[in-house]
Amino acid sequence: MSNKIKVSLIGNPNTGKTSLFNQLTGLNQKVGNYPGVTVDKKQGTCKLPEGKTAVITDLPGTYSINPTSIDESIVLKTLMSTNEEDIPDVIVVVADVENLKRNLLLFSQIQDLEIPTVLAINMADQMEKKGILIDIKALEKELQTKVVLISARNKKGIDVLKKEIISSSKSTYSSNFAQIYSKIDIEYFENFKRISNRFSVYELWLMLTKNQTSLLTAEEKKELLFLKNDISKEKKYQHKETIYRYQLINEVLKKTYSVDKSKAKDLRSKLDAIFTHKIFGYIIFFGLLLLIFQSIFDWASTPMDFIDGLFADITDKAKDIFPKGKLTDLLTEGIIPGIGGVVIFIPQIAILFLFIAVLEETGYMSRVVFLMDKIMRRFGMSGKSVIPLISGTACAIPAIMATRTISSWKERLITILVTPFTTCSARLPVYAILIALVIPDTKVFGFLSLQGLTLLSLYFLGFAAAIIAAYILHKSLKIKSNTFFVVEMPNYKLPSLKNVFLDVLEKTKAFVFGAGKIILAISIVLWFLASHGPSSYENVEKVITEKNVEMKLSDKELHQKIASAKLESSYIGIMGKTIEPIVKPLGYDWKIGIGLIASFAAREVFIGTLATIYSVENNDEDITTIKQKMESELNPDTGKKRFDFATGMSLLLFYAFAMQCMATLAIVKRETKSWKWPIIQLVGMGVLAYVVALISYQTLS
Repeated sequence: MSNKIKVSLIGNPNTGKTSLFNQLTGLNQKVGNYPGVTVDKKQGTCKLPEGKTAVITDLPGTYSINPTSIDESIVLKTLMSTNEEDIPDVIVVVADVENLKRNLLLFSQIQDLEIPTVLAINMADQMEKKGILIDIKALEKELQTKVVLISARNKKGIDVLKKEIISSSKSTYSSNFAQIYSKIDIEYFENFKRISNRFSVYELWLMLTKNQTSLLTAEEKKELLFLKNDISKEKKYQHKETIYRYQLINEVLKKTYSVDKSKAKDLRSKLDAIFTHKIFGYIIFFGLLLLIFQSIFDWASTPMDFIDGLFADITDKAKDIFPKGKLTDLLTEGIIPGIGGVVIFIPQIAILFLFIAVLEETGYMSRVVFLMDKIMRRFGMSGKSVIPLISGTACAIPAIMATRTISSWKERLITILVTPFTTCSARLPVYAILIALVIPDTKVFGFLSLQGLTLLSLYFLGFAAAIIAAYILHKSLKIKSNTFFVVEMPNYKLPSLKNVFLDVLEKTKAFVFGAGKIILAISIVLWFLASHGPSSYENVEKVITEKNVEMKLSDKELHQKIASAKLESSYIGIMGKTIEPIVKPLGYDWKIGIGLIASFAAREVFIGTLATIYSVENNDEDITTIKQKMESELNPDTGKKRFDFATGMSLLLFYAFAMQCMATLAIVKRETKSWKWPIIQLVGMGVLAYVVALISYQTLS
């Protein structure tokens, strides 16, 4: 037997599956995609006793093997894959000690796939407080499987689980649930046994009902399809299957599971009454958002200033160490400023992800979903649409993929189309530096930061735009929709520091490396375009030097004049001057226009682009940081600062509404299977952004 054991973690949502995955794998994790599907696949390795290693896959949360959403279907596709590498040697079904009855439905279906299974009952540390008693030996006998009590949060039972994974990988299949098929239709299901001895009856039944016949030979497939019933009969059998499974589960739990309700404390219902209150619930939610955005500025200012100064020092040292030439210019004017334009925002991004992770860990986010359902329904969405809209504050791409949990196509489509209005982490660098430039760092009411309030207002503006756009689409789209809303309300719990740390680390790394690759590539291209030009470019220095005889400029002023003239004569200068008439009514010059175009690759590229352009143009030793370079930029028409209040607000509003992300457009195309919707998004949001920015600048200037 191989020393590597393939283990899949499966369970209902909110059973602590992610906590267990983090405890088992620690930092030995990687995030990829399931083959052919843009859904996150978390995998990690774990050392087991006997010198063995487990390769652990954390599958999406699901309530049943019979999926109701695209996300849930990943579990079935993985377990019935044609690729041997995807099929686990052992399945660990993670159950919540308080919701064992519901969790055992999924366990019973998994067990009937005839893959060795271990039942890990999580949150065992809550049993005494909740008055729960479980006869583990009796439960193991009834379920014919190994049962392990664990507390993923407190690391209890993890070593026992590791041993059972090894033991189960060597065991043979057995199940108490195989009898249900004779109760449904014994004659019908006996036919399945004759088709193939390579698969269980339940596997063949799923292949038939879910059209997953790729594992069968041509003859087996022909025999199986011969058993195809009409759809109504199949649904009737699936309904009966669920009923009989629950009947058996009830019998098992009567013998093995009891709850002393007198010991159970009802703190959860009291907290729910507050957090989901029709008035106080919204006040608390608003207060939490205010705290988050206040913290983004207050907590991050010191580390951001340090990082900004650090990259300025790195640039200066690179100029001193390396000889003058094109490679040094590329390094000091392109690569270092471009990367610095991303790294500087790590503190703010990490703080945002920290708060989101804590809210999810505590169970509060589900209350927000419930709270917002009534509001969302008026605008053509459901409470489940809140999850993509909130997760869109991290990135629109996974947020759009999160709409797969919405069963109604109309509600899902509307949510996909409006989610990019939500302010994502890529907008945060643009907002942060523009707010720092045009909004004074003063306190309102003595303790509220005006900059923090401005950032909060931009987030609310994006959310309001999403709601209004959803309403327009709801009234415009002629698609029938009839759905009901169901949301899981997990128990309240203290956030796991390990889970929060790993979540923040993973998402911050994804932002930095994802954005970093794009920005590095664009910075190199921009530097080349800004440092080279047509034949006239080579004569710029000579022309300006000759003029200096009459103008009598100092060496520093002459150098600055030459750098500015070269930039305007470069390829990027020519491109910028071409588009300047379009962006000038918004208060932008050609340099900002180039930043807007470059940021269509990714919004955060805007700052890196300006950093590269200003680095090529400005070599003043007293002006070293990105912020200083933007502050020192002047409007030649007025002699005043380029980034004044009117221009800053115009840019903030442009980025609040514009669809500045090609990757998001690509994922919308993939999810809707059409270019129609992403083109509507791009044009609609672009026109809206331009008009709002135009009105803003013309009014404020």
